[in-house]
Amino acid sequence: MPGKLVSIITSLDPATRNQSLERIADSLGTNELLAEAAELDLFRRQSSNLYDRVRALFFLYAIHRFHLPKKTGMATRGSIPFEGYEDFLQRRFQEAITRFLDSQKQNGPSDSISSALAAAYHGLAFQTLADQVRKSVRSVRGNQWMFRTGHISDHPLRVRPELLRRATPDSGFPVLREVTAVRMDLTHSAWSDIFFLGMDYPEGARVLNVSIDLGVHGRDPSPKPPVEAYLRVIDEPVLRLASVDLGATADLVELSDVFDFGRDYLGLLKAAIIASGIVPPGIEGSGQSLQDLLAQLVGRGNGLEIVSNVNNIPKGSRLAVSTNLLASLISVCMRATSQTRTLTGPLEENERRLVAARAILGEWLGGSGGGWQDSGGIWPGIKLIEGVLAGEGDPEFGISRGRLLPSHHILTPEEAPAETRQSLQDSLVLVHGGMAQNVGPILEMVTEKYLLRSEAEWHGRQEALKFLDEIRTALRENNVRRIGDITTRNFFGPIQTIIPWASTFYTETLIRKVREEFGDKFWGFWMLGGMSGGGMGFIFEPSVKARAQGRLREIMSETRRDLQSALPFAMEPVVYDFAINDSGTTAELLENDDALLPAGYYSMVVPVLLQANRRELTPLKRAELNRFGAACRLRPELSGMVQTLFDRLFPPTVSAKNGATTLSELLEENGFDSNQHEQIRSNLKAGRIGLAQNRLPPTTSITDVREEDVIHTESAATKEDYQRGLEAIANGAAAVVTLAAGVGSRWTQGAGVVKALHPFCKLNGAHRTFIEVHLAKSRRIGKLAGKPVPHIFTTSYLTHQPIESYLARENNYDYPGPLLLSPGKSIGLRMIPMVRDLRFAWEEMPVQVLDEQKQKVRTSQHAALVAWARAQGEASDYTDNLPLQCMHPVGHWFEVPNLLRNGVLLQLLNERPSLKYLLLHNIDTLGADLDPALLGLHMRSGSGLSFEVITRRLEDRGGGLVRVNDSVRLVEGLAMPREEDEFGLSYYNSMTTWIDLDQLLAVLGLDRDQLNDPTRVTTAIRNLAQRMPTYITLKDVKKRWGHGQEDTYPVTQFEKLWGDMSTLPESNSAFFVVPRMRGQQLKEQA
Repeated sequence: MPGKLVSIITSLDPATRNQSLERIADSLGTNELLAEAAELDLFRRQSSNLYDRVRALFFLYAIHRFHLPKKTGMATRGSIPFEGYEDFLQRRFQEAITRFLDSQKQNGPSDSISSALAAAYHGLAFQTLADQVRKSVRSVRGNQWMFRTGHISDHPLRVRPELLRRATPDSGFPVLREVTAVRMDLTHSAWSDIFFLGMDYPEGARVLNVSIDLGVHGRDPSPKPPVEAYLRVIDEPVLRLASVDLGATADLVELSDVFDFGRDYLGLLKAAIIASGIVPPGIEGSGQSLQDLLAQLVGRGNGLEIVSNVNNIPKGSRLAVSTNLLASLISVCMRATSQTRTLTGPLEENERRLVAARAILGEWLGGSGGGWQDSGGIWPGIKLIEGVLAGEGDPEFGISRGRLLPSHHILTPEEAPAETRQSLQDSLVLVHGGMAQNVGPILEMVTEKYLLRSEAEWHGRQEALKFLDEIRTALRENNVRRIGDITTRNFFGPIQTIIPWASTFYTETLIRKVREEFGDKFWGFWMLGGMSGGGMGFIFEPSVKARAQGRLREIMSETRRDLQSALPFAMEPVVYDFAINDSGTTAELLENDDALLPAGYYSMVVPVLLQANRRELTPLKRAELNRFGAACRLRPELSGMVQTLFDRLFPPTVSAKNGATTLSELLEENGFDSNQHEQIRSNLKAGRIGLAQNRLPPTTSITDVREEDVIHTESAATKEDYQRGLEAIANGAAAVVTLAAGVGSRWTQGAGVVKALHPFCKLNGAHRTFIEVHLAKSRRIGKLAGKPVPHIFTTSYLTHQPIESYLARENNYDYPGPLLLSPGKSIGLRMIPMVRDLRFAWEEMPVQVLDEQKQKVRTSQHAALVAWARAQGEASDYTDNLPLQCMHPVGHWFEVPNLLRNGVLLQLLNERPSLKYLLLHNIDTLGADLDPALLGLHMRSGSGLSFEVITRRLEDRGGGLVRVNDSVRLVEGLAMPREEDEFGLSYYNSMTTWIDLDQLLAVLGLDRDQLNDPTRVTTAIRNLAQRMPTYITLKDVKKRWGHGQEDTYPVTQFEKLWGDMSTLPESNSAFFVVPRMRGQQLKEQA
């Protein structure tokens, strides 16, 4: 008799199959749930059904991640075998699961081993899904031959003769130009176009998708297809690629260059060349000659030039620009090689479907990918796109319920009358809000929640499907106002029920402001794509649309200014003009004097050609320069080209000079120590410091702590401790210090925002910042004690002014007690990393391997970054960015000494002479508060520093509590002599610390009376700092360069860390084991 959970998965009854895991798991005891998990694991190993295996894996992930840890009888402390972790990192998920289950069987279930099992089951589930999508892509009819072509002699493609015809031997070859719309979705029925969701639940995979032309409001005279792809034959045996929007060009001369996606910005063009079959994927690694392939394809001595252009549409528009550009490039390549019936005009339906399938292949090759609706711009008009049940003959039949590719139904004039189309264009204002966000984690969460059938989310999905039908009715009735109402309810209802993070404080502020200004003439909000903040739509009564376009730009800009320190903005907001595109993707052949590439192409290449020796130019290049010159004289759209070319040839240098001056001023203002900086540079170059040198000597003995080394607070803290702590708070003896100097490098993947101000979560119906949450906890404790608690936020050059302004704007959130900011007094200047440190980070330290294609891209990117570091100069100053992105805080060790240097502690002591204890914690440790019982326990222990630690989970990397040569202390992960040492530790450092102020001053060689002497204080801090180790770290920093585009670079910086205070005998340290919810840190939004 199968268990309850296996029965749910295998049931043919929808009512049973769609039950949520949560309801069943909550009703089971610990042993019963463990038994269900064991049966699920056996079932997923034996089942041949893809859907059953994947759902079982997600059930197992959720059981170990969410349900078992809160069951009674589960040990919180346990060990994780290092060998299993190594398997996990190498994507050997099955082997990792086996090792982790063996450990659970041998040592008993625990929170620790469940965390490892959850991660491994999660990884295996998504690996299984990706493998199936990849298999389906390769099996699509029309794609199969490309994987079977392993030799040039087997290559069936030839360039069409029309592209080889020239009027004279010196005239240029014709240019094939493809123009393609982008797509916006009226509704995606709760992200139902995710590949696996459509393949498993095709009846619920439904999207209303509109092909549109775009123009930037106020810049472009009218909307036009925003995506263009160009192809022509050239008289050189190379593949010449150019991306106008990214300002990148390259000549590919080796086959391996085509498959190198991370080397430059041309990965999308390379993916199109492969996915279109020009260079078939089956030929990778064959060692054959690209020149020989081109000779067969286009004639000996000739090559191809392929150019992309997206008309300055910024990244993050949520209009699937990159996917439709890829589809456009594939289409132009297929046309050029006789893979379509006609060279020009629109595509036929079977050709569109093949282009869409190859676009999915191209995204996989490039290590990216969205949903199957994204290539909708190659179809015309308004489409209903739906999942399709797999039938006999489909490669998915017997594996999944649905097909990989959906069906496309173009709405008829009865379903979407011309009047409705016009009304939509008269009412909808499309915008790019300026935010840059990664939608990938949201798509993963959608998949998880679908497979787990969480009740609220499942009901939300059914509601979203009903909304699609309501929108279809409103389209038939030409009722755009009703469409606005439905899309608004969809955004605030099912979308946020399933994924609350699809919304942002910025988005909802915009909606509120627009509603307040336009009243009932504002008809609704429309989320585009996977999340809001980037591409969005606002629907208005037609009579106010023109005014709304102007005001929306102003409202977005002023809101962005208010929130630019709190949220990751990549660009200034943009308002679009748009028109529904009724052509889809189309092509034309440009010949003779019209055979020109886009103007932006020439602004890139002409300055280079003008500086070249004229004799080195081929006849075709000289002829093209003549045609281009003539066109500049005759065509109005090229009238400003002379000035553009001068700017390219002689770029202005004023902004760079001003930026350098600003950086110098900021360094001087924020306590930059140039002597220390040069010493660090010298030590880096000499190899005395670096990532490898962070580690303790290999002979160091690292062992786990004993029970007598820690204090378990849940059993040790007494009622007397609670009362003692509460009285101390009431007497003004305690204050809270929250570290808020950081910019959340991991939190925003290097974007550099003030993490303390990030409105990260909705609580009680409103978005809350980290600062607001911490103040709410201190307010609660103050009410409990009958006296407001002083709360200090430490800041840095990056965070002080934004936090100060934000608190003033919010009136300190009406906090009743003393609320102080402690500005940083130390700063560092980032450096270009040493190549040996890059290699150590990528090759010697544990790093999660990606799936095969993404790993290829990552390896290529690493090679490019090594070349960048060498070209820039290892250990040279990193200055090629905004000044604030070039500097760095120097580690949280300095935050407490800064309280002494900047006078904030002295000010507080003058106000509250009875102050004796500080609670120090990170901004992202949301559970930490001034708990009276823990304060009383700290007082009773008599320790100078009481560090809070938590039991370890797999994701808790970064050191912990250890015995080092039999001395109990905290060790940073950077300092661990061997990776496996960390896996023998029971406790992880939360960094939360209870501080006895007088004992800390004694460690510094100070007392309270001496805090008035700045010289003595500075000397004492410098002397103690010299006893603290200095760590070299790598951080990711984003460099933005227009239209939402950004690069991420690794930079070197140094840090001193607070946990090393535990190495000092005189610090009199104790170690408190606290519940995980108190010590859990939020480092990544996902």
